[in-house]
Amino acid sequence: MAALAESHADRRRASDHESFLAHKGMRWLKVSAVLSLVTIVGYLFADAEPRPNGGTWYGYTLGTIGAGLIVWLALLGVRKRAMTEGRWSLKAWTSAHVYLGLSLIVIATLHTGFQLGWNVHTLAYALMMLVIISGVYGIAVYALLPQQLSGNRREMTQAQMVEALAALDRQLEAAAQPLGRDEADLVIAALEQDPFSPGVVARLSGRYRNCRTEQALETFAGPMDGVADALDPEHERVVVLLRKRDAQLEQIRRHMRLKAMLEVWLYVHVPLTVALLAALTAHIVSVFYYW
Repeated sequence: MAALAESHADRRRASDHESFLAHKGMRWLKVSAVLSLVTIVGYLFADAEPRPNGGTWYGYTLGTIGAGLIVWLALLGVRKRAMTEGRWSLKAWTSAHVYLGLSLIVIATLHTGFQLGWNVHTLAYALMMLVIISGVYGIAVYALLPQQLSGNRREMTQAQMVEALAALDRQLEAAAQPLGRDEADLVIAALEQDPFSPGVVARLSGRYRNCRTEQALETFAGPMDGVADALDPEHERVVVLLRKRDAQLEQIRRHMRLKAMLEVWLYVHVPLTVALLAALTAHIVSVFYYW
């Protein structure tokens, strides 16, 4: 019994470290590949003239499969609220979500019979493709960015990074006291600038054009770079602290950028999914209304 329990624990640990993309030996990739292949073969050999499209028996079959898959895939958000193990664990469900979602490219395209136009049917198809593209982006960033995010943190939490910046700010405020009015104002302006205020574009691009810390650093140290003993001790201390603050800001901004890149796709993927469900409903209703 002890050996059995140990074996089960080993399998569970291995499963915990297994990516959802590689879940169970990529079981759902194989299922998706077989489904796509069967769909293609069925399209090539379907007895329909002209070639199968959405209005033929085979088109209706593909449409039913595709619509069912879209609704099921949209339920992942609901499924995430229930944590279970085994065959229908969240990891298994997510793996199926990814690979069956990709199979929709084949199923839905063959359902259209390559007949596209300016109508609600093509709108549903276009929205589906946008949902899939945004999902592929989500997979890519979740595969690549977490390691970069961990490396950038350097064993610091977000709160610790902010506290390190606050500590530097307190030192800079004290170091600026002996300076002249204009120079002290430059430092104070840098300290008063909220590093978290820039919008989504700046956060995603990592470009902060009006960084007052960089401006103050250029004013204090720019003309003196490479000149030994060019600064008196008061100015040199301010420059050292400004450089540390600039480096700390860079770490925080990189952290915010990576987190934004991890999260922003959901703000596209989820609304597009809702729009797809609405367009799919309109597509189905219009098909049966004019049938």
